[in-house]
Amino acid sequence: MSEPLPSAALTHLNASGEVHMVEVGDRAPSRREARAEGLICMLPEVLALVLDGRAPKGDVLAVARVAAIQAAKRTWELIPLCHPIALSGVEVAIEPSTDGSGLRLEASARTTGSTGVEMEALTAVQVGLLTLYDMLKSADPAMTISGVRLLSKSGGRHGDWQRDD
Repeated sequence: MSEPLPSAALTHLNASGEVHMVEVGDRAPSRREARAEGLICMLPEVLALVLDGRAPKGDVLAVARVAAIQAAKRTWELIPLCHPIALSGVEVAIEPSTDGSGLRLEASARTTGSTGVEMEALTAVQVGLLTLYDMLKSADPAMTISGVRLLSKSGGRHGDWQRDD
């Protein structure tokens, strides 16, 4: 069994162990970026409909990209302790997964500010994938969303980080 994290590592807890919003006002603004990804697996015939632009509800990829961007912009309204962030850019790419079992969605978020954008990138991925599910569920209700994870982040007090696998 692993040792518990020291309370200092859990920044949303104060010295008494109570939840609070982290103070970021005294941090110097810096350029920050985060990238995240996730997968939605579906039947091969449903994937073919999407890739051929023949999905019953239209251009599901365009709708999912817009939903992901909107979600990144509104992350602070969905996650209770996130700060409102002025995003300078959000990019969303949707492509077939390498094994052909579905779609891979990658989102990146950027800002120049005093707190990171990891939650914005992750929220964009989740909502983009949920939008794909919503638009395709009549064709394949057994679709599975998985593998949502942070790929990299740059900037801020903790510096750069990149997933090794």
